[in-house]
Amino acid sequence: MTTIAVTGASGFCGSHVATAAAARGADVLCVGRRPGPVGRHIPWDAAREVPDLSGADLVVHCAAAVGDPVPGSPAEAAMHAVNVDGTARLLEGAAGRPVVWVSSASVYAPGSGRAGITEDHPVRGHLNAYGRTKAAGEALALAAGAVVLRPRAVYGAGDPHLVPRLLSRVRRGLLLLPGPDVRLSLTAAENLADACLMAAGWPAGAYNIADPAPYERNEAIRTVLRAHGVRARIGHIPLPVARAVAGAAQTLARLRPHAEPPLTRYAVDQLAHSVVLDVSRARSQGWVAGRTLHDYETALLRSRRKTACGRAASGA
Repeated sequence: MTTIAVTGASGFCGSHVATAAAARGADVLCVGRRPGPVGRHIPWDAAREVPDLSGADLVVHCAAAVGDPVPGSPAEAAMHAVNVDGTARLLEGAAGRPVVWVSSASVYAPGSGRAGITEDHPVRGHLNAYGRTKAAGEALALAAGAVVLRPRAVYGAGDPHLVPRLLSRVRRGLLLLPGPDVRLSLTAAENLADACLMAAGWPAGAYNIADPAPYERNEAIRTVLRAHGVRARIGHIPLPVARAVAGAAQTLARLRPHAEPPLTRYAVDQLAHSVVLDVSRARSQGWVAGRTLHDYETALLRSRRKTACGRAASGA
């Protein structure tokens, strides 16, 4: 039986990877501060320790600090400790074992010209600490011969970041977005987990991971809102105004370094420009994305109906 160590298995992406690995018959080691959904827990603080990965045949590194912290804040320093220094510790603990390192499309240079991003797109000019630290961490992983996966805007059951942040922006039935509609790649957590478990046999290097086809931004957001039972119309803020508001919000946030600003230049960039990942390199290795945003909506609607039926039955 193959033994797979999954770091960050108590988190969003890591829990999907651990569950998928167990479903395929692997022995799973959940490496992190908290136990994962399956397997055996191996305690590890990425910001301080080298992990004990003895017995693992494969290491899938999902542990990461995420967010959009204020520059120079303690949160930014903590992010570097996990995403960069933690990667060095992880690679030391792996001791030559194959490593699949989960990165992010946030490593790519911002701005226009991202309508068909290959893995050769420039990695520079990052607008926040997350992009910078993920780029620095993956550079260490690539130098060590790891397979690096670059998903974009991972969504799915248990998502504590993307969808909750989106839903929190709805005000009085209105969701304001920067600029006109654009095309975006998204990555279902199930597609990422599948790639993580296939990638051990791929040649070392970086691979984009995304759903089968890009989405129109506005329709994708309507799908998410509908799936969560939220009724809202979409409005548009002129891009220069959105950038100005984001800049002001980030300046004010320096007065509260422990809190993330409500809007940032990074968020505007991610929503206002087409970001479409070319996944040809992963497909050439036999990987095919099987999940879409429609599947996510269907699963959530089914779950909501089941919950409503259960409540009705218990009250009868």
